[in-house]
Amino acid sequence: MSLDWKQFQALIGVEADQESRSVFTGVNSLDEAVPGEISFLGNSRYELQLATTKASLVLVPPGEFSGPEGCRLIAVEAPSAAFSKIIDHFQAQRASFEPGISSGAHLAEDVEVDPLQVRIAPGAVIESGARIGAGSVIGAGCLIGKDVVIGANCLLHAGAIIRERCTLGDRVILQPSCVIGSDGYGFDLVDGRFQKVPQVGIVEIQDDVEIGAGSCVDRARFGKTVVGEGTKVDNLVQIAHNVQIGKHCLLVAQSGIAGSSRLGNYVTIAAQSGVAGHLDIADQVVLAGKSAFLKSVTKAGVYLGTPARPLREEQRKLASLSRLPKLRDEVYELKKKLEEPS
Repeated sequence: MSLDWKQFQALIGVEADQESRSVFTGVNSLDEAVPGEISFLGNSRYELQLATTKASLVLVPPGEFSGPEGCRLIAVEAPSAAFSKIIDHFQAQRASFEPGISSGAHLAEDVEVDPLQVRIAPGAVIESGARIGAGSVIGAGCLIGKDVVIGANCLLHAGAIIRERCTLGDRVILQPSCVIGSDGYGFDLVDGRFQKVPQVGIVEIQDDVEIGAGSCVDRARFGKTVVGEGTKVDNLVQIAHNVQIGKHCLLVAQSGIAGSSRLGNYVTIAAQSGVAGHLDIADQVVLAGKSAFLKSVTKAGVYLGTPARPLREEQRKLASLSRLPKLRDEVYELKKKLEEPS
């Protein structure tokens, strides 16, 4: 595997000051890179590592940076994004697409699939009526339920489950053991016992979505639960029944969206945060970590706390709370003085 200088320039979209015969052999972090490898500086906190790196080339943001002798620095506007392109180059060399259906896979007779355009690993089970798009890869032990539709160039890692009638668009990535189309959490109390509410809807995952390992997207009670185009869902995220998530949202680890809530476009829900049920969240809203929306939000911005408030308002409240011990001591001293005999 290698990347020559012309390929590097084409990938990154920059014209360096001179030609080079350099050939790069891989990518690595600043502190673990060896000669021949490319790294990047994505945060100024790692400048000390930049000073001692053994990488042959480092992508840095615009500004004044210096590296060790023999390390070339190339300034780009978004070093992390540019570095990802280089990673993709090496990944493509490492993993070529080899179509075919393993003899250890189990497919119903009426599954719509072209064995010359997909790869299906051992242990995968694909039930009746399912359709698999060209270029898709179905990992070991995946379960694809009845009448599921999977678009083109999707990647299902080992153990992913898509239950009956759910749909995936193109270029969807499901990480190991995520579940698409599990029953929504619905029970009625009847005669002192909880009775299951039927969940007869589906899940629609749109193009270019990624769902993290161990995450669950519940089917709708009626209609469909939707995860919008380009949305990225981290590991261990819960998306409940009838939730509607807009385009290009970010849902970070251990966050949860309760039933029938609607998120606009470019919404970020940070780690261990939650959205209560039946709420509407506007476009470009950010919910900070360990926070919760308990009512709808109509204005873009960053929100913090439980219940979540605009960031600056919550920060002022927290700052006031931090001063309470000192205020308590001052009140105590004042009380002592007032109680002293005159």
